[in-house]
Amino acid sequence: QVQLVESGGGLVQPGGSLRLSCTASRSIFSINVMGWYRQAPGKQRELVATITSVGSTNYADSVKGRFTISRDNARNTVYLQMNSLKPEDTAVYYCNVLIQVTRWDFPKDYWGQGTQVTVSS
Repeated sequence: QVQLVESGGGLVQPGGSLRLSCTASRSIFSINVMGWYRQAPGKQRELVATITSVGSTNYADSVKGRFTISRDNARNTVYLQMNSLKPEDTAVYYCNVLIQVTRWDFPKDYWGQGTQVTVSS
């Protein structure tokens, strides 16, 4: 079984920055799309950003120009650099990765445990 381990959340003032990381817990045959989602209290989970295996990225309009998603394929890790943070970015952030664990498996979605990001003065 694969676990996605997230880190990097915390409390930051408006205008500040945070960097989230998400790493797969074991060696993997293949990773396709990697992404970040977030869920604020009382709201549905929403897409923040995704990155494909060849580096194509997609961002929610609300974070374009402020957030950057990247990946390190050798480390099975995806990052989210968040700059110019706003109070409305406050949420639990989840990584989501499409993983083929071995060559005999079908690709499957995996989720991280979530990390809290709070933007407040």
